Amino acid sequence: MTSETLWYANRATGAVCLVLFTVVVLLGIAVRLRTRLPGLPRFGTVTLHRTLSLSATAFLALHIAVAVVDGYVSIGVVDAFVPFVSDYQPLWLGLGTVALDLMLAVLVTSLLRERIGHRTWRAVHWLAYASWPVALIHGIGIGTDTGTDWMTWLTVSCVAAVVAAFGIRLAHSARASRRTPAALLRTAEGAHS
Repeated sequence: MTSETLWYANRATGAVCLVLFTVVVLLGIAVRLRTRLPGLPRFGTVTLHRTLSLSATAFLALHIAVAVVDGYVSIGVVDAFVPFVSDYQPLWLGLGTVALDLMLAVLVTSLLRERIGHRTWRAVHWLAYASWPVALIHGIGIGTDTGTDWMTWLTVSCVAAVVAAFGIRLAHSARASRRTPAALLRTAEGAHS
């Protein structure tokens, strides 16, 4: 495989990772809100979230492998897993490494969910929310397509979708927290009547 082919493959897998992980975040929020997607039973949303998470992880592994194999820039295996040690673009590559390490923690704990318990799994799973923007910043900082129209629109669309979904998630949480004290008060008043 030529270096040019690897370069295009790296760019393509990076863009696909952005889209796939964006959809994974959106589905994760949908699962948390117990949203039923049209045409799917409720458990279908969970299954789709898990399946796309694994697909996105596979594309991420391919993205990293291509970056390491491509000789155009010197990115070693250690650079892919240890943040900020690379000679090539240490900040931007390091942010990608941080995002990878966070995703690996989410992946490993998800695979061990039955053994580690729901509470531990859930605490670590929150790292997925942190890994997405870190990976996004990595792509903006190191991506060679960052200034192109198509990548700008893709990035803006992904950010808008995640911000909107996260806003819905926060609004849902705020409504739920306002309802809870009132429900408790009504229950307590009913008990004293």
